[in-house]
Amino acid sequence: MEYVNLGSTGTNVSRLALGMMTYGSKQWREWVLEWDESEPLIRKAYEAGINFFDTADVYSLGASEEITGRAMRELKMRREEIVLATKVFQPMSDGRNDRGLSRKHILASIDASLKRLGTDYVDLYQIHRADPLTPIEETLEALNDVVRAGKVLYLGASTMYAWEFLKMLEYQQKHGLARFVTMQNHYNLVYREEEREMIPLCLDQKVGLIPWSPLARGFLAGNRKQNEDKQKSETARARTDAFAHKMYYAESDFKVLDRVTQVAEARGVKNAQVALAWMLTKPAVSAPIIGASKAYQLEDAIAALEIKLTDDEVKQLEQPYEPHRVLGFS
Repeated sequence: MEYVNLGSTGTNVSRLALGMMTYGSKQWREWVLEWDESEPLIRKAYEAGINFFDTADVYSLGASEEITGRAMRELKMRREEIVLATKVFQPMSDGRNDRGLSRKHILASIDASLKRLGTDYVDLYQIHRADPLTPIEETLEALNDVVRAGKVLYLGASTMYAWEFLKMLEYQQKHGLARFVTMQNHYNLVYREEEREMIPLCLDQKVGLIPWSPLARGFLAGNRKQNEDKQKSETARARTDAFAHKMYYAESDFKVLDRVTQVAEARGVKNAQVALAWMLTKPAVSAPIIGASKAYQLEDAIAALEIKLTDDEVKQLEQPYEPHRVLGFS
C-alpha cells in the first residue's frame, strides 16, 4: 500500500479510501451489504493497508456508520492509525431540522455520528453538499466549533460549485476558522468537468481531492453495454442504479470506455485498474474513494497502484472526452 498526506495536512492516508456506502442495511438500498457480507471485505481492505474509511450519516440512515464502528472494534483497528471520515447535510428523517447545514443540525449530527461510530472524534468531517437555505457564516462557525471542541480534527467539503467553495474558504481564512482541507468531488474519466474550475482552485488553495465514483459507478469497469437491458446487468446495483444511467451512458462515454479497454488489453490488466491508475496520475488527488461489494473489486483497485501510465496512454484515454452538463450535484 502507498501512503500520502491528506491534502496539505500532516496526516497520512492510504492511496485508496474505502467507501462505506456499500455497507449498511438492505432496507435502504437492495445492493447494500449487511454486516456478515461486509466484514470480510472491510477486513481484506484493512489487512491490505487501507487506513482511510469514508462514510456518511445518510448511508443506510446511520447503519453504515454503525458497521464502520463495529469493524473498527471487531477488527481491532488501532484508532490512532485509522483516518475516519463521515458527512453531514442529507435528510436523516422527515423532521424539518433533521437536515441541512444549520448550526442546530451540525451540532446534533456530529454527536449522533460519534455515537454510531463508537468513537470520541472523527478525523475528517465533511459537508455533503452546499446548503442554499443556511448562511455560510452559520455553517462555518458551527463547523469551527466542533473542531475546537475536539470532536473533529479536519474539515472537508463535497460536490459544489467552485465559486461556492471559494466563498467558504475565504470566509474561513478571514475569520481565523478551521479550514477545509479536502474536497470530495465527482471526478472520473467520463466526468471531467471538475478540471475547469474546481480542481485548479483546489491546487491553488492546497486542498486535497478525494474523488467519489472514480469508476463512474462501475461504468469504467467495462461491464455496462450500450443499450443494455438493465434487468440483465451483472449486479443488483447496476440493475437498480437509475442515477448511474442518468449520468454515464452518453455515446461519448462509450468512446472513452473503448479507450480504457484498449489500454487495459494492451497491458493485460483490467479496465478498473486503468481507470484508477489514470486518476492517480492527477497531482491534486490524495485518495480516490473506491467501493467494493466483491473481493475482486478490492483486489483490482489495490493492483491499480502498481500501474504507472505513460504520457501517451494518458492522452489516449483523455482524447475522446466531450463536455458534460453538471452531474452529481443533486
